[in-house]
Amino acid sequence: MMSRKRQKGPPFVMLEKATLNSPECKSLTNSEFRVYVYIKKNYNGGNNEQIPLKYSELEDIMAPGTISKALKGLISKGWIEKTEHGGMFRYYCLYDLTGRYDRIR
Repeated sequence: MMSRKRQKGPPFVMLEKATLNSPECKSLTNSEFRVYVYIKKNYNGGNNEQIPLKYSELEDIMAPGTISKALKGLISKGWIEKTEHGGMFRYYCLYDLTGRYDRIR
């Protein structure tokens, strides 16, 4: 008999209607919005300031340069903050959801 793997956090990504209808959300580019959703996907309720985002999660849908540009845009617009800078092969960057435009708790 195989054991079930426990899932951390809810099995969905919560985005409130007020957030989606806000001018701040509408000002995001498509790639910024998609990267934001993936960061929120990795948020499990207890790992804020330590949310990982691996480029490999997005490599099938956008180029590395596009991911980098989207992350910089999200940081400059105040949606996320980079809390730890990763390296090329061993570690990855960690992010914090600011909660400025989207309630996270």
